Amino acid sequence: MRKPTCIISLMLALLLLLCSCGGTESTAVETPDTQTKEQSVEETDTVEDTAFESAQTSQMEQLNSTLVPHADEDAYRTTYEVFVYSFYDSDGDGIGDLGGLTEKLDYINDGDPTTGDDLGCTMIWLMPIFPSPTYHKYDATDYQDIDPQYGTLEDFDNLLTQCHARGIRVILDLAVNHTSSDHPWFLEAADYLRQLPEGAEPSVEECPYVGYYNFIHEAANGYAQLPGSDWYYEARFWEGMPDLNLDNEAVRNEIAEITGFWLNRGVDGFRLDAVTSYYTESRLDSIAFLGWLTDTVKSQNPEAYLVAEAWADQGTYASYYESGIDSMFDFAFADGDGTIARVVKGTTNAIAFGEALEEEEALYASYNPDFVNAPFYTNHDMARSTGYYAWDDGSHTKLAGGLNLLMTGNAFVYYGEELGMKGSGRDENKRAPMYWSEDENALGMCTGPQDMEDFEMKFPSYETQSTDPYSVYNYYRNAIRIRNSFPVIARGNTHVLEALSGKEICAFTRAADDSDLEPILILINTSEESVTVTLNGEASEYTELSAVLTVSAEEVVLDGSQLTLPSFGIAVLTPSK
Repeated sequence: MRKPTCIISLMLALLLLLCSCGGTESTAVETPDTQTKEQSVEETDTVEDTAFESAQTSQMEQLNSTLVPHADEDAYRTTYEVFVYSFYDSDGDGIGDLGGLTEKLDYINDGDPTTGDDLGCTMIWLMPIFPSPTYHKYDATDYQDIDPQYGTLEDFDNLLTQCHARGIRVILDLAVNHTSSDHPWFLEAADYLRQLPEGAEPSVEECPYVGYYNFIHEAANGYAQLPGSDWYYEARFWEGMPDLNLDNEAVRNEIAEITGFWLNRGVDGFRLDAVTSYYTESRLDSIAFLGWLTDTVKSQNPEAYLVAEAWADQGTYASYYESGIDSMFDFAFADGDGTIARVVKGTTNAIAFGEALEEEEALYASYNPDFVNAPFYTNHDMARSTGYYAWDDGSHTKLAGGLNLLMTGNAFVYYGEELGMKGSGRDENKRAPMYWSEDENALGMCTGPQDMEDFEMKFPSYETQSTDPYSVYNYYRNAIRIRNSFPVIARGNTHVLEALSGKEICAFTRAADDSDLEPILILINTSEESVTVTLNGEASEYTELSAVLTVSAEEVVLDGSQLTLPSFGIAVLTPSK
């Protein structure tokens, strides 16, 4: 690419000034999206810097930077899922820790809504942080402490204080379907059974912990043999994770003590792991236990937030809202074959996105009118989304993230998703080190789980993306700012405008009944070509272009009732003031 000459620079400056006089109807000058602001400064003199700096300020930044984020006081948030092990290392051992996460809180949210260089997430979901023999820590040995790899309870308290000072709520991952086989409860039960005389039946009076798990005499599906004995114990995931007997009143008392311990410490709620496995053979029993757990937590703190994982079809996990829980993860829209990916790939018409939103909002409300949806695009159990789209230049990855963040409820973002990180195959690959820098030896960089394979990232690190106005990171940052600035996005109801929607365009309003929240109109172009839409009928009252998401320098243009959406472009319109 040739370096711009002084003459071309002056012409660009003049053209930009002319465009700025034309309002929203002007056509912006396109500049190469690979050229950074720093390059422009180096290649031009002081007079010409202004022109190139303006050209490198995306329409997203120009328009969305004027938005004022809403101060969340409820469960409708934007949540950042963090695997502490791979996020940021504060002590140089290569393993992420709570101190490192605390150091990087300003990246997630600096607490100042007037700034624009943080992501703006308002809740953090911490994947398990309790002591555990595994890297993923879903098999706890102590539910009321911090794994030494991550730090101490004092480190956690400091993190919590710093989060709350920034308006960030914190929820903990809680796996109560099972413990570690190294948990003291299981070890005591196992020792007791090994010493039990042949033919004798175990007694909870002699050893209460033998009733904490499900032990039987004969081999059965989903059971593992207890070494050194002829007993078998239920372990549906693997032998290192013995299932708890959730019918046992003592076990329920232990769980209530655990949730109370963390809530009293200031935690804002819990992400509940594998709720469909509470009772493997009975969905109704699992829902009933989830109801008990929800009631227990709410009695300890009515404001506590609960979100549950039920990896099943939509009809099944929707029924879990009968428990009274706040949120269920919305698996129907996630992963490489979910609604979002199918729409972005073009295998499903654009209108299907809006129609699916309408349908699910009615479905969930039929079980619990107070439901708070929990949309997400990827998580720690799924292949990273960058691999979903062959030869993607970032446009598909960006659009998919935008769709997720325009859904109702409490939207979740998996760490590194906002950078377009890679990772597929074995679980360790999906939990690779946060890509702060291309230099793997840079301060704070983690080494990742031991069995993670070597692979290169597709898109640059945060260090590079933060200065590129058209990066995946800056797209996500703008999408979250839009979400935070229009409360009705999370709290409203979806209504598809069928007359404007079809194969390439999805147009829908988001409004909240009996509310003073301002309604909005959202239009999404899922095609690779620019599309012009006439805003007539129900859309005619939305005349203000208030926010945009674009994947390149090509801009959204509103000219009277004509709205032109560039390739993969999104526009948010509001009614006339």
